[in-house]
Amino acid sequence: MNLSYWEIKNWYTGVDYTVVGSGIVGLHTALRLRERFPDSKIVILEQGPLPQGASTKNAGFACFGSISEIIEDLNNHTEEDVVHLIHKRWNGLKLLRRRLGDGVLDYKPYGGYELFLEDNTDGYEECLRKLPFINDVLRPLFKNDVFAKEIDRFDFKGIKEYLIFNPFEGQIDTGNMMQALLKIAAASNIHILNSHSVTGWHERADHVQVNIGGFSFNTKKLLFATNGFASELTDHAVKPARAQVLITEPIPNLDIRGTFHIEKGYYYFRNIENRILFGGARNLDFEGETTTEFGETDLIQNRLEQLLKEVILPNTDFTIAHRWSGIMGMGSHKKPIVEKVSEHVYCGVRLGGMGVAIGSLIGAELADLV
Repeated sequence: MNLSYWEIKNWYTGVDYTVVGSGIVGLHTALRLRERFPDSKIVILEQGPLPQGASTKNAGFACFGSISEIIEDLNNHTEEDVVHLIHKRWNGLKLLRRRLGDGVLDYKPYGGYELFLEDNTDGYEECLRKLPFINDVLRPLFKNDVFAKEIDRFDFKGIKEYLIFNPFEGQIDTGNMMQALLKIAAASNIHILNSHSVTGWHERADHVQVNIGGFSFNTKKLLFATNGFASELTDHAVKPARAQVLITEPIPNLDIRGTFHIEKGYYYFRNIENRILFGGARNLDFEGETTTEFGETDLIQNRLEQLLKEVILPNTDFTIAHRWSGIMGMGSHKKPIVEKVSEHVYCGVRLGGMGVAIGSLIGAELADLV
């Protein structure tokens, strides 16, 4: 980096807190640090021209888990852990809505639905059988039943008779959310430096040296909020998980409103006004989608288009307008990692595909470790 004296003096000198990653977690971390330390110098380093990873690339689901996802989690974690995680996701959504406002988020309380493909008899029957139990488990948190059977009114094809409806789920505008957070950060005198890839760091007695290309600077505290890219800079076992997405051109008279899940959340779709956004299918190629490389594959994109044509929009002509991908952070456990790595280094990563729900809370928790 060929920096001037002025650039070094104003942006890279006297830094108190450096946050790596300007996504949902990173921005909430910086904002919480500003609340706690109003006179400090806070810098956010972002490797992309926009928040890289999943924060500007997700589907905008304000959700905390479909019924099949929750049942799967209960098979692999304790009931206490699962309920605690859902509690954190729900509180995170409330924090996000409180900070930005439903108008800014374009929050739509349409509710969420899970549908079951015709050949998924075992999963369908298990969810119907365990529905009362899951409602009992979640009732202390939501003070009401979360899940209920509903007859399909959307004219889907090739699915089981009942959908499972969740009235507590909604959808947001991801772009609005991130723009608003970036504006609040800028107004809070938080320096956001884009196209800055951290190549390494070295902890000293009273500071951390941060390397960015051929240049380095010192910061009193270093906080990682890199989620899917965490393993590149820390020792934490966070696996990247690519999520591929497509969106249609506007569809006249589209009568689908809500957020929808298929196969334990591996497929998800929603309306955006009169378009359908559809993503997922990484379960077709777990190995290939465990990557930090952005891109789309024929295997997954063809499957998404097939389900659009045969299940979601069986009697409707549509055209694909755009495709993209994002990088999530996964692990053997759904619980996010929020911890002090060393005397001056901290991290908040492994959001398990629930960044919209839990990112704001993880950012606050990360900042509170300092």
